[in-house]
Amino acid sequence: MVKTYKLLFISTIMMSTLISISAYSWLGMWLGLEINLLSIIPLMHNHKNMMSAESAIKYFVVQSIASTIILLSVILLMNKTSITTNVNMQSTFLMMMNSSLLTKMGMAPFHFWFPEVMEGLDWMNCLLILTWQKIAPMVLLMYNMKFMTFMFTVIIASMIISGVMGVNQVSLRKIMAYSSINHMGWMISTMLIMETIWMYYFVIYTVMSINVVMILKTFKIFYLNQLFQSMNSSMMTKMFFILNFLSLSGIPPFLGFLPKWLTVQALVQNSMILLPTLMIILTLITIFMYMRITLSSLLMNINETNWNQMNIKFSLNKFYLALMNFFTITSLLVVTLTFNIL
Repeated sequence: MVKTYKLLFISTIMMSTLISISAYSWLGMWLGLEINLLSIIPLMHNHKNMMSAESAIKYFVVQSIASTIILLSVILLMNKTSITTNVNMQSTFLMMMNSSLLTKMGMAPFHFWFPEVMEGLDWMNCLLILTWQKIAPMVLLMYNMKFMTFMFTVIIASMIISGVMGVNQVSLRKIMAYSSINHMGWMISTMLIMETIWMYYFVIYTVMSINVVMILKTFKIFYLNQLFQSMNSSMMTKMFFILNFLSLSGIPPFLGFLPKWLTVQALVQNSMILLPTLMIILTLITIFMYMRITLSSLLMNINETNWNQMNIKFSLNKFYLALMNFFTITSLLVVTLTFNIL
């Protein structure tokens, strides 16, 4: 049963994001971010999970500091004095604002809070932070996309940190957090050239994250050893999980390859050769992490039952989950064939 207050706060979160991205002034943008922050804190509370309160406090403190720096930078930009109207000072204030928005997203090197907060939440709150909570800061960063050298540094740092830190994890929530940092690096690179590709990337990433998180939520899996044990009861679920995880890594022929393909193509067409080359090389570390998990899940078949002996009750929810997974996995092939025909 869905509690009434959750519906209220989820609708407030959606409304606040729309307020932020459609605001005419920086004050309206800041106001939307604050409403968004105050709306998600009650959703994080879970009396069955003792770590949820700790995650909520960490999230609140970091987001409050980032919002304060955004407001400070806006005030300094609007203050017309001889010091603040200096070009160098205005660039400093804009970089302060960009850094605060990157902190709100959890981008490297401002990512210190992101995996720790994810570790204390249930899967639905994790999904909310991985997907919807990224929209407002990303769109606001898109409005203020300057300082190319700074953005290049952030993108490369995200690739390196997500790969190196993700390889050493056994918690699936932290693995999803570092995966999100990697994908956000790709998304910011799309913002530099074409916002449409960013929208495609974000929608596809959201669909893939929903598929993976729903499987993990259904089986109540939080760590790798639980993953290897639980997946052995159902070969179909195991295959769906493996294929979705590979799709999340962005390797062909899965749907996750499509936005990376478009990103690399657009960057190369805009004469940015070095950035996509470094991104592809550094993303291989993250792909190694995905491949290690999927191969381990596939090969560890100690408790696996035969197809005929499976006693699985296919409820309506599981049917929809399987259908959604099937469409996600096969959609790149369908899209490629459709465009070739057209």
